[in-house]
Order: sequence, then structure tokens, then C-alpha cells
Amino acid sequence: MVSSDRNNGLNPILKVENLHVSYGKISALKGISFEVFKGEIVSILGSNGAGKTTTLNSITGVIPIESGTVLFKGNKINGTPAFKIARQGIIHVPEGRRIFPALTVAENLRVASYTYERKNKALFNERQEYVLKLFPRLKERFHQMGGTLSGGEQQMLAISRALITGGDILQLDEPSMGLAPNLVQEIFEIILKISETGQTIMLVEQNAMMAMEVSNYCYVLETGNLAFEGDPDTLKSNNDIASAYLG
Repeated sequence: MVSSDRNNGLNPILKVENLHVSYGKISALKGISFEVFKGEIVSILGSNGAGKTTTLNSITGVIPIESGTVLFKGNKINGTPAFKIARQGIIHVPEGRRIFPALTVAENLRVASYTYERKNKALFNERQEYVLKLFPRLKERFHQMGGTLSGGEQQMLAISRALITGGDILQLDEPSMGLAPNLVQEIFEIILKISETGQTIMLVEQNAMMAMEVSNYCYVLETGNLAFEGDPDTLKSNNDIASAYLG
């Protein structure tokens, strides 16, 4: 677990208040509220269908919010188009990676920098050098088509594309999905390395134990409600949480 004073007297970089989201008549989020502070790794845990992915998608404008408020750096972003939220600094790595399979690694990275690359080539080169150092295998496959990469390499590319943008919050949705155990360990080690640079990370992860090992704070969802919250040690010591989510 990463140790952290929760807020150090600062305002949260992201504040979600009484968030409601529905799919037709089905209520997916039922008034959840939570905070994320700069530099934290915050995990959102829960079983399938709990509302974890819906939470990320509603924050980034991928799906509409029925009611409630999302504040990013103190500004309300409800109703803001997804591409504008990304430009403001909340970057989403979706479940399933969704890289461009017909583009090379190099082209995938360049596409992610479309808002600034032509105006600030030096910044792009600096960020590209950073992600290639973080993921040496991508450097080896720099001119290889994304669709020919292994699942783990595609996840590395998806995270690298997000980092290239320079966003304030990095949202990772199920980064371990479909990966071999050794690659899962590697991905989580890299998440810690990214966090050490001061990057704020929101992590949705089915592998609760792995997520808790790297997180400062955790929120546990249950059928669209916030069931528990706390630092990892507190949650692990709660018998109800341990039996329901940690096996």
C-alpha cells in the first residue's frame, strides 16, 4: 500500500456529489459521492455490475449524468463533451484497451498528441521518451502495427497514449483484464512508477487485492451504491469487505 495523508488540507482535484446515472429504467449509480486528491491512486472496487465502469464513463462524459455534480479542479464539468473533458485533463484508458490496430506504435502515440504536437514538438518528444523508457518493449516494437502486439503490450500502449496527453487524472479501467499473472504484476509495478511522478490515478480493477496493494484510498461500490470507503489496511481489516470482495 502507498501511504498518504488523505488531503494535506488541500481541496480535491475531483469531487463527485450525489451522482445518479441510469440506463433507461435501470438505475446504475444511485447517488454516490467521493473525492480524489492530487497525487493519489484511488481504486474503485466492487463486483461485476456494481457501477465501476459507469462511474468512470460518467466522469469523462462518455455517458450522460442523470443528476448530481462532478467538479474537476473546482469547476463543474457536467454536460461537457467527452473530448473537451479529455482536453481539460481527465484521460480515460477504457476497458479493452481500444488502441488503433492498423496504426503502428509510433502512430498511436502521435495521434494521442494531436492537440499540441505540431505546436510543441519538444514537449511531445519529451513525453514520448518518458513512455518508451517506462515501457521498453514498445520502443522495440515502435514501428510494429498495434494489432500485432500481445495483450500486455497493447495495454502498455493504451497507457502510454494516455500519458502522452499530459492529463492531470489518469483513469485506468481493468488494466489487468485478460493478462497472464506475470504481466499483471508488471502492469501494477508500472502504475506505481507512474504514481511516483505525482500523477493522479483512478483505478477500476476486478483484482481487488492487487489494486489495494498500490492504492492510497479505496471506494467499494455495491449495485450502484457506495458501500464502504477507506484506506486499504482499514478495508482489509473489515470482515464484511474481506468476505464479500477479497475472497
